[in-house]
Amino acid sequence: MDSVTSNGKVYPCVEVVEACGEWFVRVVEDDQELTRSFELESFALAYAEGQRLRLGLAEMAGARVLRL
Repeated sequence: MDSVTSNGKVYPCVEVVEACGEWFVRVVEDDQELTRSFELESFALAYAEGQRLRLGLAEMAGARVLRL
C-alpha cells in the first residue's frame, strides 16, 4: 500500500485492508501513518469513513478497500 505522492509530498489517504480475517484501516496524513485493526468489517468501515470525513477526502478518491 503506497501513499499518493507528488514531488515528494504525501497526500492524505484512507485505506481498508482485510487480511486473515482481520480488518486494518491505514490513515496517512502530514508525514504520519496510523494503522488500526478491527475484528468486524463494519467497525473498520465506520472508522475509515470518519477519518475520510475528518481529512476532507472525496467520497471515493483517496479511499481504498483491499482484500488480501
